[in-house]
Amino acid sequence: GMSSELKVPVPWGHVAAKAWGPPQGHPVLCLHGWLDNANTFDRLIPLLPAGGSGLWRRPCTLLQGCVTHVLGLSGHRYVAMDFSGHGLSSHRPAGSLYYFMDYVSEVRRVAAALQWRQFTLVGHSMGGSVAGMFCLLYPEMVDKLILLESLGFLLAPEDTEKWLNSKRKMIDNLLSLEAKQPPPKARSPEAALQRLLEANTHLTAQGGEVLLQRGATVTPAG
Repeated sequence: GMSSELKVPVPWGHVAAKAWGPPQGHPVLCLHGWLDNANTFDRLIPLLPAGGSGLWRRPCTLLQGCVTHVLGLSGHRYVAMDFSGHGLSSHRPAGSLYYFMDYVSEVRRVAAALQWRQFTLVGHSMGGSVAGMFCLLYPEMVDKLILLESLGFLLAPEDTEKWLNSKRKMIDNLLSLEAKQPPPKARSPEAALQRLLEANTHLTAQGGEVLLQRGATVTPAG
């Protein structure tokens, strides 16, 4: 079937995606493999039944924290995203590294932008590993996990609690901080100095003026 293009704004640009099916259909997020892109799913999605009681009888893999079984495919909304640096998505800034956990946070960003509280995850190859990580961190958001040519994400039982506490908190705190981040505020030089001294009580006025020479930017309005 025909697909439509989507863009999700992110701090470094946008995450691109393509969608098939009715917007009100059951949400399914598809994650591609290493150096692939959302077009990985171009020939698969149209083969899936568009209505009725069609079922895709592929083997599913069970991962800790997720429920998985045969996926009914009627009335579904499929979204295949391009990870950053892939397909039509923005690249991370030059010199940045690409970590799997960054891809997991991108899945969280896309789900939030689509207002999906619970959805099915389909992951191919590297996308399966990312899907497995996401499923472990956010089990309440994933109703089914389908892995294609992937083992998902395997973690030693003794490391699970520590990993969950640190990694999920890191993503949640980052997104929360971004949501609360106020737009840059222009201040007069005097007000800027006062604000700096209030936040750094150990500074003298002279020291604050020295820091502001290099730590502030003059706006067109002065």
